[in-house]
Amino acid sequence: MASHIQDRWFKTETNANGKTVRVKTDRHGTGMRYRARYIGPDGSEKSKSFPDGQKRVAEKWLSGIEADMVRGQYIDPKAGRLTVRQHADRWLNSLTMDPGTFVGTEQRVRLHVLPYLGSRPLGSLRPIHIREWLRELQAAGVALSYQRVIFATLNAMLTAAVDDQAIPNNPCRSSSVRAPKAEVRRVIPWEREQVFAVRAALPAHYRAFVDLASGCGLRQGEVLGLAVEDLDAAANVVHVIRQVKLIRNRAVFASPKSGKARTVPLPASVARRLREHIAQHPPAAVTLPWRVPDGSPITATLLFHHGASEPVNRNTFNRWSWRPALTAAGVPVSRENGTHALRHFYASVLLDAGESIKALSEYLGHHDPGFTLRTYTHLMQNSETRTRSAVDRVFGDSPEGDDGPTTAQAA
Repeated sequence: MASHIQDRWFKTETNANGKTVRVKTDRHGTGMRYRARYIGPDGSEKSKSFPDGQKRVAEKWLSGIEADMVRGQYIDPKAGRLTVRQHADRWLNSLTMDPGTFVGTEQRVRLHVLPYLGSRPLGSLRPIHIREWLRELQAAGVALSYQRVIFATLNAMLTAAVDDQAIPNNPCRSSSVRAPKAEVRRVIPWEREQVFAVRAALPAHYRAFVDLASGCGLRQGEVLGLAVEDLDAAANVVHVIRQVKLIRNRAVFASPKSGKARTVPLPASVARRLREHIAQHPPAAVTLPWRVPDGSPITATLLFHHGASEPVNRNTFNRWSWRPALTAAGVPVSRENGTHALRHFYASVLLDAGESIKALSEYLGHHDPGFTLRTYTHLMQNSETRTRSAVDRVFGDSPEGDDGPTTAQAA
């Protein structure tokens, strides 16, 4: 069937004389008169109706549809009738990501997108609706950094709608829509005394947690998932191959963040403290499912455990051990002073010692050295400082002629 405009008020018949004539249909004078009909890319017939007096409008619309199909830009008009909620359900069900990441994504959609936009037809979304939604998030007191994450989730969801040809464009990418700006927060590393004070304030069986986080740069989940078999005393390294994650408050073993296993140096001082920890607080075999709550069981002999065979729950640790230790050590309980502060301390120590950004990035398990550089660049000595130090090392306060540039070159 070729694309055409059907006039539903008239039909063509052949009279007794064999002539073709137009006669009124039973629908004459009622309802939509014109129906634009065409075959979509999927092979099914599609149509749209127009009232009397709008035949040219119908023809123009149909011409636009045909042109879009030729250009490969066709959007099924019915696809946009899906509500944002319906599209969100289909999008979430199609995701193939880390289970822990999925839980966070689903929560952001459910708690912060659907209450505002869920009932709106997908095809009706305009930049003004996105701007109003962002204003609602701001008014609700959502942290700016979290606003950025929520916006990125909606942006990804609507990009998928464009890819699926449900909508022609993504309103999140309109020039009038501004994503929440990142908060400019400079990392301020703890002083050595603060690290030791918090360590001393922790329960004895958790003090080695500080040694691993501040001395090897491990994340909280990686410390809690570290097993005796991951320590290589002969090579003086730690193999970071798993972490303990919570998926809907159920503990599982999983690969480190971004699935990036790594090996980090094990300083002698940290190794000594770990030996003391193992002697005083024997490790225990803990069995958890891999990646998802119903995953295959994996057993590891964890350095930190609860009871005889349970992993340490990070929420319990933070509430009943970490925060009280901060208070006892005189360190403010804040977002900046979570266990991640120990990784920042580790980074500051390495940079102060002249370690390269590339090596630091590998030890921290970052996905990109550029991220490491952006996070810690202010902790690095600038070129002016390096220049002054280099020249001072050559000239110093030695007697003239004994330690100058010529002598350095000769050496």
